[in-house]
Amino acid sequence: MGNDDILRYEEILRVVRAAVKMGVVKVRVTGGEPLVRRGIVDFIAFLKSIRDLHDISLTTNGILLEAFAERLFGAGMKRINISLDSLNASKYARITRGGDLAAVLRGIDEVYRVGFLPIKINIVAIRGFNDDEILDFARLTLYKPYQIRFVELMPIGQAGLENNGRYLSNEIVKERISRFHRLEPVNGNQGPEVTGQGLPLSGPARIYRIADSVGEIGFISPVSRQFCCSCNRLRLTADGHLRACLLSDEEVDLKGPLRDVCSNEELEGLIKRVIARKPEHYGMACNENHIKKCMREMASIGG
Repeated sequence: MGNDDILRYEEILRVVRAAVKMGVVKVRVTGGEPLVRRGIVDFIAFLKSIRDLHDISLTTNGILLEAFAERLFGAGMKRINISLDSLNASKYARITRGGDLAAVLRGIDEVYRVGFLPIKINIVAIRGFNDDEILDFARLTLYKPYQIRFVELMPIGQAGLENNGRYLSNEIVKERISRFHRLEPVNGNQGPEVTGQGLPLSGPARIYRIADSVGEIGFISPVSRQFCCSCNRLRLTADGHLRACLLSDEEVDLKGPLRDVCSNEELEGLIKRVIARKPEHYGMACNENHIKKCMREMASIGG
């Protein structure tokens, strides 16, 4: 997409300010890959300056992280998620179309050195592709304070079609780890996060720890243990659409009204409309041959 097709930073900040005024306290910058966008560090600093926004985090593929870690930390970001689906260099290069696993691992080392906490590493477990690496990922927590999070494969976009039939439930992932290591629940398995103001920011992961390990293991199970009833997330896409559900293609255009210089009241009304349409349940069956439910690609949604 061209520059005119995506939201300007000033437009994103206006949406965030309106949402914060309505009670939103947490923002995650994701993508796609946010670190490829020029001016991202300054944008993070502007987010940090918004009053009553208590938590800012970033999701990245980690390839550029080594160069950005210190500047992001200096801009006020302290929490980070890294998407990493394989620890095998050739396999990683294949699925990322040329990505360098070594660069990602250096980036993880760098955010650890700089002082990011927590450092969450997300893995989508796929039958016949990376399920032979489950223990390798889990054992990263033995000596480093990482939170390794296994995410169930969701039927989204082209990847949902290509991997149809390769779904692996987190109960199976958990059972495979438990064969070799004793898993202890952490904080009632809810993995609560708390801001400096004492506000709960609970995420969807059930959290465990291998006995005597330094890090944690999380299980995010949108297929086998749907958490729609507790989902409080909205997604603002790069092209200016606001979505209430990752698995639904229903969205409301904000870019048009923003560029028509809508009032703050009109902008808040559009956000309220999206919240009011948030589904109680997205109706995805739990089985190994689940069908594609969302037409947009994950990279364009901010999943």
